[in-house]
Amino acid sequence: MSTRRDFIGTGLAGIAALTLLPAVNTFANINNEYNRQNKGRLKLRFALASDIHYGQPDTDYALNTGNMVKWINADHAKNHLDMVIVNGDLVHNRPDLLPEIKTQYLDKFNMPYHTIPGNHDFADAALWQKNFGYEDKYTVEFGDIAFVLANTADTKGTYVCPDNVFIKASLEKFKDKKIVFVILHIAPFKWQKDDFFVDCPETMELLHGYPNVKATFHGHDHLLDGIRYTGDKFPHFFDSHIGGNWGTDYKGYRIVEVDNENAIYTYQVNASQNPVLNSNKL
Repeated sequence: MSTRRDFIGTGLAGIAALTLLPAVNTFANINNEYNRQNKGRLKLRFALASDIHYGQPDTDYALNTGNMVKWINADHAKNHLDMVIVNGDLVHNRPDLLPEIKTQYLDKFNMPYHTIPGNHDFADAALWQKNFGYEDKYTVEFGDIAFVLANTADTKGTYVCPDNVFIKASLEKFKDKKIVFVILHIAPFKWQKDDFFVDCPETMELLHGYPNVKATFHGHDHLLDGIRYTGDKFPHFFDSHIGGNWGTDYKGYRIVEVDNENAIYTYQVNASQNPVLNSNKL
């Protein structure tokens, strides 16, 4: 598969697995299942998928989108998913296709789903409200776990920092939750000069400043399917891609599981059945 830039060291699955927190560097089995040491009942299990690029010329975007729904519904039938989060770039520079991807594909998920814009969605709060019934920044609560989702691009596709007033207010609101996850399509930190992310020091200070914020989840870079760190080992997870014309050789999504002791497990699913990928325990 063609790539948008040459691969440079850190961040992909194999390398990431060498630099994880203690007791994290385990790997998925050949069937992409993750064997947790704790076999107890899960409090929450959800999937993250990103970068569908529905409508991109010269790609099998209808097939790719249909496959995503089929893969995640099959995962749900086997193991149960409480929800799925589609983390940006639902469409490719065609916001007029948002109603189509919603009604013909996303609405066929067999579990609740949530979305957030990416830079190729060319969306603002009004457009997201019109299509999905909520704005381009919002929160989701699941018992003592909370999610903070925010847009990281403008209507022309320019990379921007998320609304930090909203981020701070949300993290304050949820400071008594056991776990908070933050969902941002574009990572708010540039690990190396050629990263196509954006430096957002205020966002990073907020993420590092609340102990119950356990991780952020990003899309955008189709080559990344592992983990990168900021601060004192704060994890940023990536989930490869569903569509588009560049990125990892496989297409896949990420699973996150939280057990009743609030241990967090996450692994990348190689949905198109190319070589087995990484899994991690936080």
